Amino acid sequence: MNGQQRANIKPGIEVDIVLKKDQRSGNTTRGTVKDILTNSATHPHGIKVRLADGQVGRVKNIIQ
Repeated sequence: MNGQQRANIKPGIEVDIVLKKDQRSGNTTRGTVKDILTNSATHPHGIKVRLADGQVGRVKNIIQ
């Protein structure tokens, strides 16, 4: 599932995010969502979240 829709993302789910430092390379980091930081319903680059370990990035994939 894609991470551009805020409605698809809930605290506690596992996601792949792209950190700011990895935007050029596209490397993803997997983790559990702690907080949703984007207020709008959608975002073309992915909804920004904070993971349980404190890392912040935009959601690229939602793990089922």
